Amino acid sequence: MTTMAMELVRPGELKLARGGGVLAAIGLGSCVAVALHDAEVGLGGLCHALLPHPLNGRPAVPRGRFATLAIPALVEMLEAAGADRRRLTARLVGGASMFPGLVSEGGRAMGERNIEACRQALAEAGIRITGEEVGGTYGRSAYFHPEDGRIIIRTVRSAEVVL
Repeated sequence: MTTMAMELVRPGELKLARGGGVLAAIGLGSCVAVALHDAEVGLGGLCHALLPHPLNGRPAVPRGRFATLAIPALVEMLEAAGADRRRLTARLVGGASMFPGLVSEGGRAMGERNIEACRQALAEAGIRITGEEVGGTYGRSAYFHPEDGRIIIRTVRSAEVVL
C-alpha cells in the first residue's frame, strides 16, 4: 500500500485522489463537503461547497463554490480519471447552522440550504447517498480516504465518527 500525504480541499475547490491519498476539508461550518467514491477503482473526489447555487447576476466561478455546479463538475473529473458514474456513491459532511439566528430565503439557514442543494444535485446525477453527518450547530472536519472510501469526521463536541 502506498501512502500519500493529506491534501487540503479549500472552500470552492474540487480534488481527486486514489490509493493511499487523503483529501481533507477542515473547519466545515455551513459549507458541505461531498465525497464521491468508486470502490472498484479506489478513486474518489471531494468538493467543499460554500453556497447552494450561484446568485442571480453573479459569476458562477469557481464551479466548486456552488453545490449545484460542484457535484456535476466532480462527477466529470472522476469519469475522466476512470471512475464509472454507475458505481459512484456519495457521503455528505457539514451544513451546520453555526448562527441559528441568521436565516434567509424562506427562514432556512445556509447550512440547511446547502445540504438540500447537494442532495438534489446528487439525485439529478443518479448518485446514491450512503452516509451523512450533517446539520447541527457545530463545525466539523472531514478526512476522506478514497482507497477504502471511509471518511473520518472530527469535531470538538463529540467522539470521532467514521462514515
